[in-house]
Amino acid sequence: MKRFVDLHLQPSIKDLTQVKKMVSLASELGYRMVGITLPPNVTRDTVKQLQSICSNVKTNLITRADLYPKTPHELLHNLRRFRRKFEVISVICTSKAVARQAAKDRRVDLLSFPATNPRKRFFDHAEAELASKVFSSLEIDIAPLISLKSFQRIRLLSSLRKEMEIARKFGVPVTISSGATNTHLIRGPYDYAAVTALFDMATPLALRALSETPLTIVERNREKLNPNFVAPGIRLVRRKNCCPDA
Repeated sequence: MKRFVDLHLQPSIKDLTQVKKMVSLASELGYRMVGITLPPNVTRDTVKQLQSICSNVKTNLITRADLYPKTPHELLHNLRRFRRKFEVISVICTSKAVARQAAKDRRVDLLSFPATNPRKRFFDHAEAELASKVFSSLEIDIAPLISLKSFQRIRLLSSLRKEMEIARKFGVPVTISSGATNTHLIRGPYDYAAVTALFDMATPLALRALSETPLTIVERNREKLNPNFVAPGIRLVRRKNCCPDA
């Protein structure tokens, strides 16, 4: 049985009632893990509150930060500050320079692009080639496809078809998330998989993008954030006092 993951819920964390409603609905629809976008200055107490809310409805919280750097230098600065604070790091790429830097940096988990401006969707062949070497994932939020109207939705679908073709060609993993800001934009994983057919994504690949791909990202990063982590595949089992008593 697949463990479905929604890596991108965007409630207002100051409104715990809204958080509870969104997390509860996600759990009811079959998501075992949910990523909630948190501000960089989030406190440990707030994270514990959110973990408790998720635990009460039998789902698991993934801490996530969305970075909006204006320059590559700002991106590098933010990655140094926040990489070890969050389990998932997404970079919203609003310039080609930022997109290129994000695509080649192993500390970036998700590459995201503005939904309403096709000129700022920089996922091209060069971007994909860089991302394929560091295992970054292209994230596609479904909420804009639900909320956008008329020509904006058509233009987004056209961009997504091109991006899916490029991702397949270069073997870039794709993550499907909700991007939901309220309960009205949350759908079940099989509903999202059906929607992806609109931009030529095969159903088995879509289901993998809702389960195995995001789960791999989370498990990899949780291992790295573990204090006993030494290197990939190497963990500290126990510490030995190397200084014998005099």
